[in-house]
Amino acid sequence: MLASLVAFFITSGARLLTGARALWLGSTAQPVQRIYYANHSSHGDFVLLWASLPAELRKRTRPVAGSDYWMKGALRSFLIQRVFNGVLVDRQRSDPNANPLQAMLDALAEGDSLIVFPEGTRNLEDGLLPFKAGLYHLAKARPDVEVIPVWIANLNRVMPKGRALPLPLLCTLNFGAPLGMGEEEGKEAFLERARNALLTLAPAEV
Repeated sequence: MLASLVAFFITSGARLLTGARALWLGSTAQPVQRIYYANHSSHGDFVLLWASLPAELRKRTRPVAGSDYWMKGALRSFLIQRVFNGVLVDRQRSDPNANPLQAMLDALAEGDSLIVFPEGTRNLEDGLLPFKAGLYHLAKARPDVEVIPVWIANLNRVMPKGRALPLPLLCTLNFGAPLGMGEEEGKEAFLERARNALLTLAPAEV
């Protein structure tokens, strides 16, 4: 009950503070399994994307997050595990023999959708950083799961680094068309195509 109440306040607050609009430009809000991948410029990115999904989709969509950050302290742990139902990954690679994608693959096997940020770290500049290989390996392992680009616009201006209170700017989330993977498509070609598909959703000034 507490987790559901906190989720309600977080989703309502996120939409209220940012005036977020979800624009489904190349896909529709259907209850199908997906990997949503987005640009990453703020700690609030996954919260806003998750909050912008219809409730039916949000229940089965899990953000991928670093355990080193989210498991520090009781509050963070409660939020990521009980409220967001996040998929925690070990970014420190404490076990070099472990598959860093295994937790994500397990979540997909359970029928859940994912929110991932293939840049791997926050990008405070315009445009996109090079993509990490994880998105390719997930798409290759599960070609039946739709891969949907989502451009998050303006959130880095609403909550710039070092600011405690948000600025009154509107945010949009542009959801693009699903990416398929060619049978013979290699890693570099897929990642470049995925990156370009995301950039095409960005506002003209980006």
